[in-house]
Amino acid sequence: MMVEIRTILFAEDNPKDVELTLEALGDHNLANNVIVVRDGVEAMDYLRCEGKYKQRKAGNPAVLLLDIKMPRMDGIEVLKAIRSDKTLHTLPVVMLTSSREEQDLIKSYALGVNAYVVKPVDFKEFIEAVRQVGVFWAVINEAPPLGNKG
Repeated sequence: MMVEIRTILFAEDNPKDVELTLEALGDHNLANNVIVVRDGVEAMDYLRCEGKYKQRKAGNPAVLLLDIKMPRMDGIEVLKAIRSDKTLHTLPVVMLTSSREEQDLIKSYALGVNAYVVKPVDFKEFIEAVRQVGVFWAVINEAPPLGNKG
């Protein structure tokens, strides 16, 4: 039986973290379905099919892996925009961040984040954390039907 692997949107401005995350997901054949954006503005363009993503097929990714500290528009602002948008508000969002600041954690959950994962410093732990997040959201989790007004 072929399991359909849904798209993962990954918003991260650190090239090293992008490389490590794609490597971790690649170990489980999830990397081909990862769209990488470098900041919050680009993430919102992708989700709203605007700017350079105007031509992409409509539909939300399985999950958004979101860094907090990014240029132009940070992860908290992106989360706020998603949760206040009728077509995006059910999108699963996982903060994948190096921030251990309690206020970021509290604010993220107050805004409706689905999970908050602090990037482990240890490479093996990081790979395992990303793999688990990717497998759960891209393969295991049941998403609401498209157009669901929740």
